[in-house]
Amino acid sequence: MHQFNRLFARTILGAGLALATLVAPIASAQAADQFIVVQSTTSTQNSGLLDVILPEFTKKSGIEVRVVAVGTGQAIKNAANGDGDVLLVHAKPAEEKFVADGEGVKRFDVMYNDFVVVGPASDPAGIKGMTDAKAALAKIAEAGSPFASRGDDSGTHKKEQALWKLAGVDVKAAKDWYRETGSGMGATLNVAAGMDAYTLTDRATWLAFQNRGSLEIVTQGDDILFNQYGVILVNPAKHPNVKAEAGQAFIDWLIGAEGQSAIAAYKINGEQLFFPNATATN
Repeated sequence: MHQFNRLFARTILGAGLALATLVAPIASAQAADQFIVVQSTTSTQNSGLLDVILPEFTKKSGIEVRVVAVGTGQAIKNAANGDGDVLLVHAKPAEEKFVADGEGVKRFDVMYNDFVVVGPASDPAGIKGMTDAKAALAKIAEAGSPFASRGDDSGTHKKEQALWKLAGVDVKAAKDWYRETGSGMGATLNVAAGMDAYTLTDRATWLAFQNRGSLEIVTQGDDILFNQYGVILVNPAKHPNVKAEAGQAFIDWLIGAEGQSAIAAYKINGEQLFFPNATATN
């Protein structure tokens, strides 16, 4: 009888160990699967904002957020290919088209800041202190002063192209002074600093940028330089791989009280980089 009990106990123990061995990888896989991919802009990354606020969301939800930081145009293309769960960018007309095309579920305002024109302290185009952005760009073109453009279909590039159009300047015809980097905001600022060129940048990236050289803000304050950010869940009906529940949880947090407070609290040298406006606009 004792021998039978010992045999029975060993059998149960072996079965338990086997079950634990089977369950552990499953639990581990489930835990590892708790992440979403956010297609976003270089400005949210280069400014340092996401490095600060995303751990707060992960701590609360247990969901890791993996960011692909590219220009807005590329981020939208990636999301339209189903390569991501959430889109966080800053080109409202393109975002609204993304939803209208059935690629996204619904767009929400998240936060805003503004664009500024920066240039060398020597200011060869004579635009320092101007508040009319299109007039400032017209003077840069007239002077033939070097201008570094992202040239990457990002939200910043879209804004810049719109400003050139309003200024009546055909940059495609520019030969010597207009340079396209095809790079993100940080890299383009590096190019501008290296060649003492003007460029258009979002204020958040500028405030976080360290390698300024002689660059300084020369034009700001125009209403047309307003820079709105929006967030959208990629449509799971069109892209079944989308983690809709986790993605929506992130959006709800971002536009809710906690996310908005985290955005407002992010500052560099006491200066706020982004201004949350989800509760006022959505």
